[in-house]
Amino acid sequence: MKDLFSLEGRTALVTGGSVGIGAMIAEGFVDFGAKVYIVARREDVLTKKQEELAAIGACEYIVADVSTVDGIKRLAADYAEREKSLDILVNNAGTSDGRKEIEEVTEETWDTVMDLNLKSIFFMTQAFLPSLRVGASPETPSNVINIASIDGCGKLNTAYNYAYGASKAGVIQLDRLLGDSLAWEGIHVNTISPGDFPTALNKAARDYTDEMKKSIPAKRVGEMENIAGTAIFLASRAGNYNVGSNIVIDGGESVRGIQRSFFAKVWPDFVKLDR
Repeated sequence: MKDLFSLEGRTALVTGGSVGIGAMIAEGFVDFGAKVYIVARREDVLTKKQEELAAIGACEYIVADVSTVDGIKRLAADYAEREKSLDILVNNAGTSDGRKEIEEVTEETWDTVMDLNLKSIFFMTQAFLPSLRVGASPETPSNVINIASIDGCGKLNTAYNYAYGASKAGVIQLDRLLGDSLAWEGIHVNTISPGDFPTALNKAARDYTDEMKKSIPAKRVGEMENIAGTAIFLASRAGNYNVGSNIVIDGGESVRGIQRSFFAKVWPDFVKLDR
């Protein structure tokens, strides 16, 4: 039981692994013994994060753009030249359309969000299947971990980020489809839906005041250990009976919900109440 959460001898690839939630997960994996490849578009940011993580354990980086199928195929080919197999794939790269009125949402904005947040997850999984299959078995399954959001699983975000919320709901349903399809050959697919974590993408959580934090039942925003610990669970022997699950990590926010009247009071420009 003492090695239940160990990732020794495992190899992982994390998209969007240079910043935010992806970097949190990558650090947790390295800490628990995995060799981790972090993937992003900006080499300068990747280099800095790789150097930080390499001081802890085995970490390399690959520059890639996973918002296109061509970019995904090049990434899979590049990885296959370096490694014979892949044990853990974390589809984390994502973007948001931000706060917009219906009339402000353009086709370009919609497609940008959907391509990276949803489409890329399917084609990343497809492209890496040969690597994931190498060591997969019922006893030691390979793992695909997708990052969704509480915006896609019941919590209505009053910022009305239409494309983001729809894309993350799609991730959760895609997780169920891929989970059922691939578990038979020893590849387990699961999803994590974070709430408010202080990342560059989630500026609201990053800038939360003490009063805002009190609106969350846990009375704080998420921390690195919360998201990394959940990913480690799913990637390790401890979570190898999870298939098609969606684990929500939000301090109770989606259960209770944040009152619109609260935000109108402490963050007037966040939501319009005169709808």
